[in-house]
Amino acid sequence: MLAELTIIPVGGDSHTSENLAEVLKLIDASGLSYQLTPTATCIEGRWEELMEIIRQCHERVRRGSPHVITMIKIEDEEGSNDKLRRNVASVEEKAGRRLQRTIPVTSEEKVTEILDQGRS
Repeated sequence: MLAELTIIPVGGDSHTSENLAEVLKLIDASGLSYQLTPTATCIEGRWEELMEIIRQCHERVRRGSPHVITMIKIEDEEGSNDKLRRNVASVEEKAGRRLQRTIPVTSEEKVTEILDQGRS
């Protein structure tokens, strides 16, 4: 089962990277497979595991914001696993080539540049 999770703190500082980093620490510590995207995080696991980590993530952001919107999309396919990899591989197979999955970063300076652009 896949869950796509987006948590948006409403009000306060518009830069959410610190909240996101805290949430990703929780997800990473859970041991579940996940993929960070520019607008969400996809997490793979069983229903109980997913709901528990989603609850923890929501509560973590809620501690720092009086108003939080949490959006969850679930893909539940019977007998299916490894969806994080297989879903992308299926699209790439049909496209006939490997597709860009991330923004290529070649140096620490580039990372700093991208982060600075996001702050302005």
